[in-house]
Amino acid sequence: MKIGILAVQGKLLRELDMFDTLKMQIEQGKPVLATCAGLILLAKELSNDEHVYFGTLPVRVKRNAYGRQLGSFFTIQEMKGIGKVPMTFIRAPYIEKADDGTEILAEVDGNIVAVKSGKQYGLSFHPELDEDDRIHEMFLKECENQ
Repeated sequence: MKIGILAVQGKLLRELDMFDTLKMQIEQGKPVLATCAGLILLAKELSNDEHVYFGTLPVRVKRNAYGRQLGSFFTIQEMKGIGKVPMTFIRAPYIEKADDGTEILAEVDGNIVAVKSGKQYGLSFHPELDEDDRIHEMFLKECENQ
């Protein structure tokens, strides 16, 4: 039986007694930067998966939206409030729908790839894999303002 990484992450969060504490902290306004699988963990709804994990980010996400590993890619696109940033997508999801009040920060080819809702940032890509640290700086400023 093949078990997906998200199922393992969700299971470990529960077994290590971290799930409820993390969810509560997010719901109480703790800043969070979720990338790729983290975006899926936060999403209120998944269009191609019956599971919901934290469900704190008001978006509908499509897992593996760009295909399998061979569908991974790199681009440079505009991110609201920052400018053009490098974006590395690895078996990436994208956001099919952002609820009212959720700010869309970036799109690639008409697909939403970055959002902000409250103090939650959800990204389809991996900013930690590129040398540009402006996304992380933006997030740290959010943490300082807490």
